[in-house]
Amino acid sequence: MIVEDDPMVAIDIESILLGAAEADVSVASSVRDACRVINERGFDAAFLDIDVLDGKTYELARCLAERGTPFAFVSGARREEVPAALREAPFLPKPYDPAEIERTYLNRLAPQARPSGKCQQGCQQG
Repeated sequence: MIVEDDPMVAIDIESILLGAAEADVSVASSVRDACRVINERGFDAAFLDIDVLDGKTYELARCLAERGTPFAFVSGARREEVPAALREAPFLPKPYDPAEIERTYLNRLAPQARPSGKCQQGCQQG
């Protein structure tokens, strides 16, 4: 899953992932949309922008971490802004290197991929 409110960035990351692996990629532009995807079909790994249409993705990230679903932040925010409990997640600053998106997925997220299940706590914003 990609949670990103800039359509061009979302399309770019999606094309990188589709080229790197036979991934089934869902895109959400808000925490609310991401929650809908989680509750309807789930996903195995996620790339999260920090600031999206309806707020920050930190609660969603906490839920994913608790469930063991791997994720990475892709954001124009500074890494220091990420809550300490979430700083172990990969962080790719924007503008990002497309090869780094691919490497992060193949080396850090895909090997640990596990279905997210429902994520009610992180989805209470919507």
